[in-house]
Amino acid sequence: MREDDAPEARQEPRGARRAGGGGSRLDRWVDAYAQRTRGMTASEIRALFAVASRPEVVSLAGGMPFLSALPLDVVGEALARLVAERGTVALQYGSGQGDPDLREKIIDVMAPQQVNAHPDDVVVTTGSQQALDLVTRIFVDPGDVVLAEAPSYVGALGVFRAYQADVVHVPLDDDGLVPEALEAALERLAAAGRRVKLLYTVPNHHNPAGVTLSAERRPRIVEIARRYRVLVLEDDPYGLLGFDGDPLPSLHSRDPESVVYLGSFSKTFAPGFRVGWAVAPHAVREKLVLASEAAILCPSAFSQLAVATYLEDHDWKHQVGVFRDLYRERAGATLDALADMVPTARWTTPHGGFYVWVTLPDGLDATAMLPRAVTERVAYVPGTAFYADGHGRQSLRLSYCYPTSDRIREGIRRLATVIEAETELLTTFGPAGRPRPSGASHPGLASPGPDLT
Repeated sequence: MREDDAPEARQEPRGARRAGGGGSRLDRWVDAYAQRTRGMTASEIRALFAVASRPEVVSLAGGMPFLSALPLDVVGEALARLVAERGTVALQYGSGQGDPDLREKIIDVMAPQQVNAHPDDVVVTTGSQQALDLVTRIFVDPGDVVLAEAPSYVGALGVFRAYQADVVHVPLDDDGLVPEALEAALERLAAAGRRVKLLYTVPNHHNPAGVTLSAERRPRIVEIARRYRVLVLEDDPYGLLGFDGDPLPSLHSRDPESVVYLGSFSKTFAPGFRVGWAVAPHAVREKLVLASEAAILCPSAFSQLAVATYLEDHDWKHQVGVFRDLYRERAGATLDALADMVPTARWTTPHGGFYVWVTLPDGLDATAMLPRAVTERVAYVPGTAFYADGHGRQSLRLSYCYPTSDRIREGIRRLATVIEAETELLTTFGPAGRPRPSGASHPGLASPGPDLT
């Protein structure tokens, strides 16, 4: 019998033992994975979806836009016309940088934020999440530092973790990223010989904190980053969704050579098309295109032409106004319900976007409290999802974009009963001795994140 016919050879794939461990009973390839996979963990939000999608659960967790407000008949007719008239183009391969017509329309979409760019500066991506991945891929080596707000968008933290970046958080307050804290962090890291590559920020209607970077702070943030030679990654999916007035000028408008601006149609049109973009300095743009071609060859031509057709044939600005009015009403319902039913908590006051950040009374743990909340048929996202360092246990994110105002009020009523029960347990047993809900992980109360109220 030949050696490669032996039972052992047939059962053990090549490469399974290359790292010398022989795998495990659960995953025979565990010793063959790249080192960077060790930091990959499931998003706490994604883990909630199976529960939160049940009809009996009021989900205040996911940031899903309310697509029922779209004129779906108009969208359907436009898509049918696109296939009938331009199907051979829409269903074919396209440019790695993105459709030129769509890139021209993106310039108009960014005009309210004063992003002054040429269509050649735009790289179309598969959602702004891919743009985040591409920028991180071309700038970050393992061990490099990425500065991010505290708290920060969970999807960005996942990308930085996947590329083995060291995320250092910088505090927020009601006016957004704190310039003095940013400069202090950069000074401290420079003194330690650490290399800071990126400053990641969501300046408008922040996810998850709901705050907006003030006009006064914007030039200071850009100046500090420029002085320390740190590229600013400005993520702006919610900029057009302010409840009152025009958007503030983008960070990009202050210094286009120091800022990469990311945008998306997921919040102002529909996430299912997965169309986002990046605006970058010329040399960076070229590397983004090369990295995108290596990853996906080209973004979906059909999705791009569908979005371009929508922007051409439909009054998209009016539609954005419809969304703004809808979310303004639901944000108001959220804040009123919190004031009426959870007066012992603290929360931010959003002026746009999808989210409210809630800080629980002292001693309560939003992560440990979640199983009880799900039992009471309400879901939220614990604050720990938005930190790279384990902070945020006293906080949680509520999303008001998808449920109706009545459902929001009912969800917060259920949440209030959970908080009341947890407070009673805390009063009876104390922070160390009180029983934990079944299945809750409680390695000990971490110090809470920064006060955002």
